[in-house]
Amino acid sequence: MAALGNHKGCPYKGIMQKKRQEKVGVVTSNKMQKTVVVTVERQSIEPFYKRVVRHSRTFLAHDEKSQCRPGDRVRIQETRPLSRQKRWRVVEILHKAVQVAPLPEATV
Repeated sequence: MAALGNHKGCPYKGIMQKKRQEKVGVVTSNKMQKTVVVTVERQSIEPFYKRVVRHSRTFLAHDEKSQCRPGDRVRIQETRPLSRQKRWRVVEILHKAVQVAPLPEATV
């Protein structure tokens, strides 16, 4: 019988953790509390026509400090389920979007 204790690398008893996926995308909405919508784009070659096709997918990600604004480029990481649709969290903001002040309305 095997000795009890810490079995590193054993898929049944070890502490081996699965590497969590990371994706880079652009924040498209931050209208929820502590949640942002991140759009991740990827490119693939269509085999028959030999053309580059763009695919996009949206993820709901947890933003603990509510720092993200629409247009920010962020890195998200897979995590445990936080709600019905939220399984990702914002790890870092790679590039902040330029925020433009709204134009004042002209009085007629």
